[in-house]
Amino acid sequence: MDTRGRLSKGPWKVASASAAASTLLELPRRTQESRTRTRALGFPMEKSAASTELQGPRPVLGRDSVQVPDDQDFRSFRSECEAEAGWNLTYSKAGVSVWVQAVEMDRTLHKIKCRMECRDVPAETLYDVLHDIEYRKKWDSNVIETFDIARLTVNADVGYYSWRCPKPLKNRDVITLRSWLPMGTDYIIMNYSVKHPKYPPRKDLVRAVSIQTGYLIQSTGPKSCVITYLAQVDPKGSLPKWVVNKSSQFLAPKAMKKMYKACVKYPEWKQKHQPHYKPWLHPEQSPLPSLALSELSVQHADSLENIDESAVAESREERMGSAGGEGSDDDTSLT
Repeated sequence: MDTRGRLSKGPWKVASASAAASTLLELPRRTQESRTRTRALGFPMEKSAASTELQGPRPVLGRDSVQVPDDQDFRSFRSECEAEAGWNLTYSKAGVSVWVQAVEMDRTLHKIKCRMECRDVPAETLYDVLHDIEYRKKWDSNVIETFDIARLTVNADVGYYSWRCPKPLKNRDVITLRSWLPMGTDYIIMNYSVKHPKYPPRKDLVRAVSIQTGYLIQSTGPKSCVITYLAQVDPKGSLPKWVVNKSSQFLAPKAMKKMYKACVKYPEWKQKHQPHYKPWLHPEQSPLPSLALSELSVQHADSLENIDESAVAESREERMGSAGGEGSDDDTSLT
């Protein structure tokens, strides 16, 4: 950090979320100075998440205020990614495994966990791929629109993502607070839904709720890693059984394999597209405006319209796509 309080150039890595928060919880704002407290580095601070009495992961049902995840949240997320009890294995093939778990408090909500071995992809490359929003538009064929809205800290931001659902279901979108933490050679990225006053639900999409979603990337060698994807999402609707089955048996494995292909091609693509631009490693590169946590609120599922699609039949196009197996996707856009 230079003498003017700006972040100096160079890769940003910390050992804990609290270290990141104490480095910079929010960029200075005149409107914040009267209601925030300042730590030793001289930056305005929101009330520390660690000072609350709530225990367990922050992004859970019942959360009444928006908070940036702290060390406890990252540890809890990692433990759940590594847990085996209570999970039902539904798919295991070619280095990809998928588990599902029904949430007891609401049987319409399901957790899904996917794990993939990446034998020739370094952990840092996979981490970059998950962060690089421009590259995601190239390899994620399900994305309709995605963009970052504002940054909250050096390791947290707010963003928008909309995606295509299996036909004839309605497409979904979500506004999330995303936070990330490098831990030596391992990495965690996780998010949960929030409300932003400038991005209300759209009429042409169903606003879904991410209760807790994220990735754990664990290095297994200089050029290999294992990624675990964990998601608990309320799609805001009663989905037909074929969607739940298809997600775990076909869609999730296919998405993981597509991600793997994107990782293999990323170094070559990045060399042609702003190779030194990585704001997730170099926070001073971020062009995003800063945003106070007080401008956000938690997106509770019960405040959104519930869409009953339980009787919707799978389209012939979708059935044909599934019957075709998990064949290769068109990768020509990744060049």
